[in-house]
Amino acid sequence: MTTASRAAGQTSSQDAEWYRMMLLCRRFEQVIEEQFSAGNVPGPLHLSIGQEAVAVGACSQLRITDVITSTHRGHHHCIAKGADVSRMMAELLGRSDGYSYGRGGSMHLVDTSVGILGTNGIVGGGIPIAAGAAMGMQLRGGDDVALCFFGEGATSTGGFGEALNVASLWKLPVVFLCENNQFVEMTPQSVHIAGEIYRRAEGYDIPGVKVDGNDVEAVASVVATAVQRARAGEGPTLIEAVTYRWYGHYAGDKAEYRDPQEVEEWRSRDALARVREALSEVDVQEIGTQVEEMIQEALSFAQASPVAGADSIFIGQVAS
Repeated sequence: MTTASRAAGQTSSQDAEWYRMMLLCRRFEQVIEEQFSAGNVPGPLHLSIGQEAVAVGACSQLRITDVITSTHRGHHHCIAKGADVSRMMAELLGRSDGYSYGRGGSMHLVDTSVGILGTNGIVGGGIPIAAGAAMGMQLRGGDDVALCFFGEGATSTGGFGEALNVASLWKLPVVFLCENNQFVEMTPQSVHIAGEIYRRAEGYDIPGVKVDGNDVEAVASVVATAVQRARAGEGPTLIEAVTYRWYGHYAGDKAEYRDPQEVEEWRSRDALARVREALSEVDVQEIGTQVEEMIQEALSFAQASPVAGADSIFIGQVAS
């Protein structure tokens, strides 16, 4: 049953939390895009608006001790896993109170206290890192898992096959989650990738699942099954979540290579709207107010933080 199919009045606390987290992801990116347009973001910016259900559905099934690896388009992954939006905002604005002291931007968001091993500017760069983290978990014992977010373009890299191979051989507790947003930079998937991504799991003798990435409940369900399998020592799963990014590859990209009708069709399948239908108007208004307060507090925090100075270059370095 999808969230949109619930009878009116059957609001659940899970629906409300999913909506709150997805709205927080979206408002964060809308505000940071405004800051980028105003010239306040010293670096590139890649937006994930339209893809929020994948991150939120997946991370809702993880513990704080579970870890994720992310991508250059990973703001929503980090927020969904529990990152501090104020420190994220400061980082993207190049301020010293950011996660990397304002020097890393979107591609260097790390918070190990909540299991975020990092966003990554290298396509597919987080895939072998997740497999390595899962191996460490396996060696230490316990039942924590690693979950790796990556785009469809990363499935053409060598690290993808290598990580799936070793994870299958060693039954590593890792979930490989492909966030298929239809475009590899500016190239449509249809002319870049042969076959269906989730079917590649067959070659590595692991389960492969395809899910509607705009249905947060469906994403949560398939991830829950994969996580349970990993915790039980049964090894990895490959999930292909089919979604769509509403905007171009990077902030400022006019995306003239897209069919406007296709964009509108996917906008009509907005994951937030689907969950909002299950909530009361009071819930929607209250959550909207809460989220807006968080975002404005984050922006104020970032703007009050000093611009990253030269002294921050040496923070954290070990003396020789």
